[in-house]
Amino acid sequence: MSQSQSVILNRSDVPTREALQEAIKGLKFKLSVDESYAPFESSGYLPCTINGEDSGVNIRFDALEPYLARFPNLQAQAGQRDTLITLRSEGDPREDVCVLMIAAALAQNFDAIVHSPKKDVLSPAEKLISQARSQFADLD
Repeated sequence: MSQSQSVILNRSDVPTREALQEAIKGLKFKLSVDESYAPFESSGYLPCTINGEDSGVNIRFDALEPYLARFPNLQAQAGQRDTLITLRSEGDPREDVCVLMIAAALAQNFDAIVHSPKKDVLSPAEKLISQARSQFADLD
């Protein structure tokens, strides 16, 4: 089953690849984001390496306003945040874990809130970290 997470943060807090990779490393995730990652320029499939194996995520950067029109209940939680990063997998378990790990790093280190559009729920950093670790442990 595919994984989809909507990450809401301030444009000024969107990390460079180096900052994102440092945040991932700080969580002790075995994930490396491809050097092609560039804030606001990357779109579509972003290669990653998870535990030495090829994987990746679909990534997209957008303005937040159109998303809030679909989910007006998020307005208060979003506060002054203005940027949306959509992270999606195509159902591969490794891609699912990549989505969770990147979302967790953004929530933990860059003042992001993470919304699951399928369930219309917010996921705190601790929950994302726990899910990422659990699903990573289940990979064969």
